[in-house]
Amino acid sequence: MVPTPTHWDLAVVGAGPAGAATALGALRAEPGLRVALLDRSDFPRDKACGDGVAPHVLDLLSEVGVTGLVDDRAPVDRLRLGRGGLVAERRMARPAWVVPRRVLDTRMVDAAVAAGARLLRHRVRDLRQYGDAVVLDGEISAAVVVGADGAHSVVRRALGLPGGPVALAVRGYAPIAAGRRGAQVIEFAGRHQPSYAWSFDLGDGRANVGYGEIVHENRPAPSRARLLERIEALLPGATEGGEHWVGHHLPLSTARWRPPTGRLLLAGDAAGLVNPLTGEGIYYAVASGIEAGRAAVAARRVGRPEAAGDQYAHATRHILLPHLRHTAFAARLARSTRVLEAGLRASAADQRVFDDLVELGLARGRLTPAMALGLGRALVASFRHTSRLPEPP
Repeated sequence: MVPTPTHWDLAVVGAGPAGAATALGALRAEPGLRVALLDRSDFPRDKACGDGVAPHVLDLLSEVGVTGLVDDRAPVDRLRLGRGGLVAERRMARPAWVVPRRVLDTRMVDAAVAAGARLLRHRVRDLRQYGDAVVLDGEISAAVVVGADGAHSVVRRALGLPGGPVALAVRGYAPIAAGRRGAQVIEFAGRHQPSYAWSFDLGDGRANVGYGEIVHENRPAPSRARLLERIEALLPGATEGGEHWVGHHLPLSTARWRPPTGRLLLAGDAAGLVNPLTGEGIYYAVASGIEAGRAAVAARRVGRPEAAGDQYAHATRHILLPHLRHTAFAARLARSTRVLEAGLRASAADQRVFDDLVELGLARGRLTPAMALGLGRALVASFRHTSRLPEPP
């Protein structure tokens, strides 16, 4: 006899920030909802990431009842952007945090379980859609399933969705250099833009150190050794004493992002929601996850779980789509070394430009008039310098 699958109102595949946020969004909207949170690993577990947590992430989590998540961590309020001796370093309007995913993800999972989710150790391999449910591996049935299972999402593959642009990065932990303490440091490379090395102060004498660049179809992906060499070339000494080096792929968002409809939803990296300018993904994971959970509840309330995807698309269209269009355009602009350097000069000269750039790279920001004006002025100055045009009277 074939066993009857255990039925849930909502099953979430993947218990990282996107998955935990999905459970939190759903349970905040409807306490008592039967939510299964599935992950192939036990927690705590490591995850390759830059570990940067923007304040906007904490804003979103507070909306679903989660506070105090990073109270024991040291905030970082300085950001240094550089390329070849050109530096823009300022205080950010709001501090960020650098929290290892081993810590952050466990705390978010604990919050989801405290809210009522059931955490199950389960690696999803097979997914089948029926008229009134989605069945995972013949064991778990749910009215709605959210794929929050990362860059190589099983749920995304089941939907038959094509992949988009991808970046490759390597990350490790190393003793922090004295000149990089108390800051998030980003040093852009001289080619293959957007690409950069980073050193993010963890506040315990170590830094999260890494390098990432876009993967091009006509160019072989660099080896881990080569990626580490690029970190050292851009941030000398950053890899000394380093350990726990892990490579990972980043599925970058585009201006044409469209979530699927129906009972199967995608959130975070599984949805291709990684900022193409900066590689930031945690904000998008939490934002999309919360909305996916809310959409599942909204569809349930009207008795149409199959409409969860439509609810999700409507909500995320207003929250994310304008921002994604702006980040996609900014990433294209940043492929030009001249534009990239003009952006750094404009940020160094004007706090408003710097703040707007941070918003664009971390959360819901857009290209603003201040950014356009500052970039235009810096570009004009650059052209005058290189062409030796006389200054106007």
